[in-house]
Amino acid sequence: MDIFVLKLLLKNLVLPPTGPLLLIAAGLALAISPRLRRAGFVLAAAATVLLWALATPVVADALVRTAERYPPLDLDHPVQAEAIVILAGGVRLNAPEYHHAAPGPTTMERIVYGARVAHATHLPVLVSGSHAEAAAMADVLEHDLAVTPRWIENHSRDTHENAVMSGALLSRAGVRRIVLVTSAVHMERSVREFRAVGFTVTAAPAEGWTRREAGVLGLVPTPDALMRSQRALYEALGLLVQRLRPAFAARGYLLGERPTRTAKAG
Repeated sequence: MDIFVLKLLLKNLVLPPTGPLLLIAAGLALAISPRLRRAGFVLAAAATVLLWALATPVVADALVRTAERYPPLDLDHPVQAEAIVILAGGVRLNAPEYHHAAPGPTTMERIVYGARVAHATHLPVLVSGSHAEAAAMADVLEHDLAVTPRWIENHSRDTHENAVMSGALLSRAGVRRIVLVTSAVHMERSVREFRAVGFTVTAAPAEGWTRREAGVLGLVPTPDALMRSQRALYEALGLLVQRLRPAFAARGYLLGERPTRTAKAG
């Protein structure tokens, strides 16, 4: 099985909603045994509470704000950089309204903000992602946002490969200082990757946290809040994997950080 398919499978099994649902199922299975009935019900109840909490906006927002470690870029001040790098975050294959692949919601947020940064700084742009992602990003940037990317990196499958492959293109052009555009929750991990390959990085986070629900609505579970919790927890897991990568590499394993299908976020 391809390592990236395996990674996506593990992500979906561990993170909510599947992870807590598996714990609930395990608890109910244990409860069948008279000796383990109490432990089983406790596990199932705890997993149910966890799933409920992760689906509430108040918990999701707390997780997201913890993951966002870079402030918005102040475009009123000069930016010390030589290029802008925009990272992909998912693609809609065969989007009917475009008659070809189109950026997914997360990618669209990133390229729209990346175009704003490009117009404000007049810096050349590189887009980075899979073949379908990069093509969709370049198409929308050029035809809808009046920005023509100078470089298109279209072979990367995760954040680590984004940095390595984009770095190879930019280094040949003599670029060492970049403005990095990605989602705010994804920025910490991305900055670490690009710094690791020798770039000076100015963070330009997109899709930053804003209050969506207030009052009692913050305690009512929603699908959107559960998705926000999942993304924040995925980034925490990704940072852990990033720190452990040297040890895994020494043992012959190759780890990445971002799946390539539409559902990915980072």
